[in-house]
Amino acid sequence: MARKKLAFIGGGQIGGIMSLMAAQKQLGDIVMLDIPDREGMCKGKMLDIAESRGVGGYDADMTGTSDYKDIAGADVVIVTAGLPRKPGMSRDDLLDVNVKIISEVAARVKENCPDAFNIIVTNPLDSMVYGFRKVTGFPKNRVCGMAGVLDTSRFCSFVAMEMNVSIEDVAATVLGGHGPTMVPLPRLCTVGGIPLAELMPQDKIDAIVSRTRGAGTEIVNLLGNGSAFFSPAASAIMMAESYLKDKKRVLPAAAYLEGEYGINGFYLGVPVIIGAGGVEKVIEVKLTDDEKAALMNSLETVKTAVADVDARI
Repeated sequence: MARKKLAFIGGGQIGGIMSLMAAQKQLGDIVMLDIPDREGMCKGKMLDIAESRGVGGYDADMTGTSDYKDIAGADVVIVTAGLPRKPGMSRDDLLDVNVKIISEVAARVKENCPDAFNIIVTNPLDSMVYGFRKVTGFPKNRVCGMAGVLDTSRFCSFVAMEMNVSIEDVAATVLGGHGPTMVPLPRLCTVGGIPLAELMPQDKIDAIVSRTRGAGTEIVNLLGNGSAFFSPAASAIMMAESYLKDKKRVLPAAAYLEGEYGINGFYLGVPVIIGAGGVEKVIEVKLTDDEKAALMNSLETVKTAVADVDARI
């Protein structure tokens, strides 16, 4: 049986780490693509990973390129192309530049990978995935955004750090847009099956919620030049693996909503099932009045960014 093919659009830090992770998991052959001026960097990173196969024992063809013909027939496309955040920048500050990039990428993906499952990582996430789908016209089940997996991982990680417990025993869900209006749900967080509220005082829970909402900015400020790359890469690969292996993981992702949660025509972070059919189902969580209000507030932020995208595409 022929190996699957993954195309990573964007050869930066996230693209490089995704390539290594995908190779180590033997998810398939990998093509990393970037603009012609950065083709050498792509080729160098992919050759470097290829030369580590003798140590890691994984089989995968690794290709670096600037030619979209090389991604033809890819089973999974993950888009990270775009300007990264710098200190003082919000995700929405990136919109003007990145909407042009995402439009070009979407057109080329539509031409070369019409049947791929597409995961968008480019910020501002919720509006960029909306723009990608608008350009491609792909079915909603084959276009989603990587946000909720990352935000949830951050929330779980902060809980594990605070309690000094294994991350394996922490489960949580974060809804909403990828940014400061995201909606962590402490009510649904458990540690070893025990509700978080029974294990931690409310002030510490509130502090973790606040840190989760600002986690990306915290890393941007610490790095001084650039944004997070390890955790976004791991999150996107988790989604790709669930699709390629038909694992049917229940993962929070930016999915296109058509009535779920009372929302219609927008991408927003919600729990979904990802399997061989792509985004196979949106899971509706029963929310409290306060949680509903927070989700609607997050939607308003997304609507503003989407209106800007609509004005440009």
